[in-house]
Amino acid sequence: MKQPLAYVHPEAKIAPNVVIEPFVTIDKNVEIGEGTRIGSNVTILEGARIGKNCQIFPGAVIAGIPQDLKFKGEDTILEIGDNTTIRECVTINRGTASKGKTIVGSNCLLMAYVHIAHDCIIGNNIVMSNATQIGGEVQVDDYAIIGGGTLVHQFSHIGSHVMIQGGSLVNKDIPPFVKAARNPISYAGINSIGLRRRNFTNETIRDIQEIYRYLYLSGMNNSDAIERIEAELPATKERDEIILFVRNSQRGIIKGYL
Repeated sequence: MKQPLAYVHPEAKIAPNVVIEPFVTIDKNVEIGEGTRIGSNVTILEGARIGKNCQIFPGAVIAGIPQDLKFKGEDTILEIGDNTTIRECVTINRGTASKGKTIVGSNCLLMAYVHIAHDCIIGNNIVMSNATQIGGEVQVDDYAIIGGGTLVHQFSHIGSHVMIQGGSLVNKDIPPFVKAARNPISYAGINSIGLRRRNFTNETIRDIQEIYRYLYLSGMNNSDAIERIEAELPATKERDEIILFVRNSQRGIIKGYL
């Protein structure tokens, strides 16, 4: 259902049951899946690919040109999955030649004034609280929760099931399953409440805690801790995910208790 006061480019591909409220602008080369609702004064620019049953609230700007001086007008896109809610005045930029696309997954909640820059990869079931600001080429893995007003440095990697305190400055990678807090940001324990809510067993949570005792409480450097973890702790999906994350970290992981 399109209001007469909305502008939809004739080349845009809009599913029949999408709701488009007044004063919306939808550019060419846009695709929107069925059941999605576009609130008033939303701007959806060229290159947007929006899934099914999304809710986009007034004032959001979707697939804006990257705020990157290296961008030369190349043909790039922004992908948004299904069932994602984008609240008021959120801005999400499309990709650059670096990756060609920005990705936001399914079942995410992006609260008001969130900004996601070019070439980010945002997983599924992510919550970003109000005014979170995500720099370019950041990766956020599934089920991460980021507190309001958090600033995430470009190229950072936030692991799955992470909980980040509001107002944080993230300038290092945050490994999976942990809480991150304090200033400067550091390891603050396991996100045990979040893990239990997602049906992790007590045994699995204890195993994760033991891994982080090696990494953060043993006095060893990360390389030595990883060698000991591999040698002394049983292989599990969670153990291997943590090891792979630490080994692949480009910026280095956050420090332990200060």
